[in-house]
Amino acid sequence: MENKHFTIFSGSSIIVKGLQIRLEESNITSIIKDRVESARLGGFGEHRTAVELLILESDREKAAAITKEYEKEINS
Repeated sequence: MENKHFTIFSGSSIIVKGLQIRLEESNITSIIKDRVESARLGGFGEHRTAVELLILESDREKAAAITKEYEKEINS
């Protein structure tokens, strides 16, 4: 069976890292896709919120609740 990743959250690197830590505490592995750093290395610009957090499709339901709670906290 093929494991597919999808983007569960995007934002600035510090906000994305905060969610990644929360997910790791619940044994959900993730990958940070940092388009800002890639653009910088390539010699062009990218929007500061172009950092994505990807997780496995199989972790979607478990991660959705954690992500929803995290979004409430950062937006309050």
